[in-house]
Amino acid sequence: MPFVKVGDIEIHYDRHGQGPRLLFILGTGGDLRMKPNVFDGPLPKHFDTLAYDQRGLGQTSKPDCPYSMAQYAEDAAALMHAIGWGSAMVIGVSFGGMVAQELAINHPHMVEGLVLCCTTPGGEGGASFPFHTIEHLKGEERARHMIPISDTRHDEAWAKANPAAYDAMVSFASLDPYADEPGTAIGRHRQLEARAKHDTWDRLDQIRCPTLVCAGRYDGIAPPATVAKMANRIRSSELRLFEGGHLFMLQDREAFPAMIRFLKGEE
Repeated sequence: MPFVKVGDIEIHYDRHGQGPRLLFILGTGGDLRMKPNVFDGPLPKHFDTLAYDQRGLGQTSKPDCPYSMAQYAEDAAALMHAIGWGSAMVIGVSFGGMVAQELAINHPHMVEGLVLCCTTPGGEGGASFPFHTIEHLKGEERARHMIPISDTRHDEAWAKANPAAYDAMVSFASLDPYADEPGTAIGRHRQLEARAKHDTWDRLDQIRCPTLVCAGRYDGIAPPATVAKMANRIRSSELRLFEGGHLFMLQDREAFPAMIRFLKGEE
């Protein structure tokens, strides 16, 4: 997995597949070492797929200074330039969708087509769940708090009726093998600081490329009503709801095929 120096940081990235260029931007806490990741899914079968660890995360540099959403977008643009891409299609997931909004607004010539997944505009348009308010929660405590928010179907009654499935979710969500690495805690904190200030609401009409906005029907992190408001604000956008929560892409088998068809201009 290669690294490239861009601006004040060194970015760790990976690239697989053949076809049209696609930049995939990961969400909160995203780390390419965590499996499964985007390269284990269908996208590299259709696209020349590029993904990376954002500043403060994974194996990318973790400077201890304030980050901004515009800065995250500049990182994405600089990475594209560094590997020789003048433009690409972009998929942004959750926090990555916030970065993708900034990228499409600030560098419209670089984004050929856009898919925004389980993300929100912030500001008066509505924000996603405030992760910065639960930074103190770790491990199982954090997992148990977030499971019914990530998918509102997985409430207390569901957990009692499906103990094995619930315990498996808690175990999976608690897994954090890189938590004790140097710089990890501060890098994650800095990301959450930037996330809390995300606001593209008054600039969404500057997104001019074809845009597919996707949400899970049972997502309590990026509520469908908020996602729909965002879609209505973006020109040439299409809204699709899928059967699932914040991880609808893993829950609804139609999600990835719909994104692929959209980016290929097949629907």
